[in-house]
Amino acid sequence: MTSVDAGSGASSRRERLDAVIATVTGDLDAAHAAREAGLPACRRATRAAGSSIRATHRLEFDRAELLLAESEHEIRAAQAALAPFPALVHAGFLADAEKEFVEARLVLAFVRDEELPGPDELAVGAVAWMKGLAEAASELRRHLLDRLRGGDLARGEELLGVMDDAYDALVRVDYPDAITAGLRRTLDALRAVLERTRGDVTTTVLQTRLQRSIDAASA
Repeated sequence: MTSVDAGSGASSRRERLDAVIATVTGDLDAAHAAREAGLPACRRATRAAGSSIRATHRLEFDRAELLLAESEHEIRAAQAALAPFPALVHAGFLADAEKEFVEARLVLAFVRDEELPGPDELAVGAVAWMKGLAEAASELRRHLLDRLRGGDLARGEELLGVMDDAYDALVRVDYPDAITAGLRRTLDALRAVLERTRGDVTTTVLQTRLQRSIDAASA
């Protein structure tokens, strides 16, 4: 090969590398733009979901619904932005936001005794839905204690049953953490909350019965 041929080959190689790098960086630019759109939307969705849960606990259902709608709007925006980039979809932050949205939606459904929407109805991943269900059941502890403090023992016992049902349903999902993204750890936390809550309900019921017996004896 002459020096002219060698120079021509090197030039061609550089042009090929430049063309490949230009294509790669173009793809990365698009992925970066999607992340820059999706990540803030996920943060806004999470923030609105948390505010919705607090509104539900205060029995401000109209406000809870408005905040849920806001959370869902941001979830849809994030899903649309990230959809062309599977690596970003599975990076974790979208699933976390979906889980928070599911938690808020299911807490409201539990408190209002509504039918629970499934993952297809909420257009979220199955694992995000299951983790959201587990965290919604844990979140019911606060509402349950509020009902006990208000003297509504029947409602407190009913809510304990709801928490039990959620745990019993989820504990049968027996797959590796690589598939369920740590669902087992979430269930461990729910079980601990459930046992504390069961103790609170039992103590309150026994104290109420004792007080009623004292009142009846002194009447």
